[in-house]
Amino acid sequence: MTINCKGKLIDLSSPKVMGILNITPDSFYDGGFYKDQTKIFNQVEKMLTEGATFIDIGAYSSRPNADHVSEDEELKRILPIVNSILVEFPEILLSIDTFRSNVAKACIESGATMINDISAGRLDDKMLQTIANLHVPYIMMHMRGNPKTMQKLTDYDDLVKDILFYFSERIGAAKALGIIDIIVDPGFGFAKTLEQNFELLNNLELFKIIEKPLLVGVSRKSMIYKTLETSAKDALNGTSVLNTVALQKGANILRVHDVKEAVECVKLVESLSS
Repeated sequence: MTINCKGKLIDLSSPKVMGILNITPDSFYDGGFYKDQTKIFNQVEKMLTEGATFIDIGAYSSRPNADHVSEDEELKRILPIVNSILVEFPEILLSIDTFRSNVAKACIESGATMINDISAGRLDDKMLQTIANLHVPYIMMHMRGNPKTMQKLTDYDDLVKDILFYFSERIGAAKALGIIDIIVDPGFGFAKTLEQNFELLNNLELFKIIEKPLLVGVSRKSMIYKTLETSAKDALNGTSVLNTVALQKGANILRVHDVKEAVECVKLVESLSS
């Protein structure tokens, strides 16, 4: 199970870790922290040293009820960061967290590697064609509505079956345009209640039927800290527990704030099965 990143084949049969770099002022955990170049470079270097295969950069917060950000503002936030990181770390594999085709195109043309789209092309009808033209890996996530409305859209006939049907339709649309490297993200916390998030994790192995690499992002999310009656800041241990469960159920990529601990989860789970 491989994806082509800038001509380099990345084998996802051995799980990989994607480090999160939020450059938004309002992200739920690290919003506003990485404002200057020195802090950004230090954090990227730390994550790479700790074992991250990919770094995922986002300039539009997708937390519930996040403020709208214009396309111009998103580009203004993200492009200088992408360019400066690629100068400092030329071999880095950058993932761009955006649902806008123009942002995706600009970042890939600047040297980014893949696109991580929370809407699977449903918030920008030009996204799938843009990805096809760019010939880059595409992460498609399950979500209903948008970050402002998604938490009101949690009524499912059958949660897992509905999400699998969603991916069947989205993958079909992507394949019809010639998109080859597709990764699916079930979207923990997006248009799902606390109970639904755990139902989804409990049935994660069913996503093997899609026959695409599976990305899981539960890092410090409310399904952890609300269950434990704590905060995102104190949710690292809970994150490691759920990352371990996700790996045992077939996750190929862990998207995390804390790379060292996620890499340790991968090593320990792989040791169990070796």
